[in-house]
Amino acid sequence: MFNFSIARLPRIEFGAGTLKKLPDIIAGYGSRVLLVTGVRSFTNTDNWQPFIEQLKQRTISWQHCTIAEEPSPALVDDLVKTYADHSFDVVVGIGGGSALDAAKAIAGLLKVQRSVMDYLEGVGPELPYAGPALPFIAVPTTAGTGSEATKNAVLSTQGEHGFKKSFRHDKLVAEYAIVDPDLLRSCPPEVIAANGMDALTQLLESYVSTKSNAFIDALAISGLQAARDALIPLYRQDGQLQEHREKMAYAALLSGITLAQVGLGSVHGLASPLGAFYPIPHGAVCGTLVASATRINIRSMLAREPNNQALAKYLHVAEILCQKRFIDPETAFTALIDLLAQWTAELALPRLSHYGLQETALDKVIANCRGSSMKTNPIVLNDEEIRQILLERL
Repeated sequence: MFNFSIARLPRIEFGAGTLKKLPDIIAGYGSRVLLVTGVRSFTNTDNWQPFIEQLKQRTISWQHCTIAEEPSPALVDDLVKTYADHSFDVVVGIGGGSALDAAKAIAGLLKVQRSVMDYLEGVGPELPYAGPALPFIAVPTTAGTGSEATKNAVLSTQGEHGFKKSFRHDKLVAEYAIVDPDLLRSCPPEVIAANGMDALTQLLESYVSTKSNAFIDALAISGLQAARDALIPLYRQDGQLQEHREKMAYAALLSGITLAQVGLGSVHGLASPLGAFYPIPHGAVCGTLVASATRINIRSMLAREPNNQALAKYLHVAEILCQKRFIDPETAFTALIDLLAQWTAELALPRLSHYGLQETALDKVIANCRGSSMKTNPIVLNDEEIRQILLERL
């Protein structure tokens, strides 16, 4: 537990108003920048024009592209070709996880001039990536994916033969992560719900990961406490919204740090094929599956590995999220699962059938779920146990 290695992280600028630091940080890299944003998450807010004026004042030239949905390898390749003749000094991603992942991949490929398919895990030739990558700055406008702190760009091709895979390397880690909770003001409730449950799931799965360690556990616990206090009130728009935004931005950042260091679990293992074969937003997958996956993990460990240390961790998570002490583990496990299910219902996260998944297609999902995330689940689940996770939320 106390032997661990922590991979490279960005320099983190966190707090309300930190967006104002971005123009000077960009200028520190040069005078030519590629801006990669969501379609509306930043450009339709009051922050866009003042930011552009700040670039003009510093004689920084820019090109701007937008990411409308979860990025595909084809989109990344097209954008790299579009900007191949531009000599950018830095790439800045501003938006949700899709914009950040696209920007991260583009920054890694503009100087390499190869297809991202050459480097994706699990598809293609999986060539070793040697770089060089352009400096990348990540500015999240949602609180969920934690992409600002990770080394992987998640790309997907959707459809019957689709896939959802990562372009992953230490050279892709952002130089700066500028996390300004004020940027969450533009998030609609459904985005707060899905992204918030993504962050919560990442924290929980990191905490019980087979690669967990004391350092990352401390971050995961802190993030879980923040998400517990802020997610539902922020979704409801109740109470101290500034404080809730700060706590959810903090939880999301920590979830990115923890997942990057120790991996995830069965929810994210299933999110990969589900997001590839069906038009299911990543956060919605996490939110709809986390209660059932937690139940099946605990049930499987009690049956086959009753001494698994993750059981004690699930008990601790129950006490953190439910904010009470429990007399016995069984009561704690039931309370944890019930609370997660209650949050899923309150946040109006749809069932999987809402996106077209049918019971006849479960075998295909199960056959494609055993990627890197499933490998760090606290217990190796058999196909029938994975089927039960899906059936509970079909």
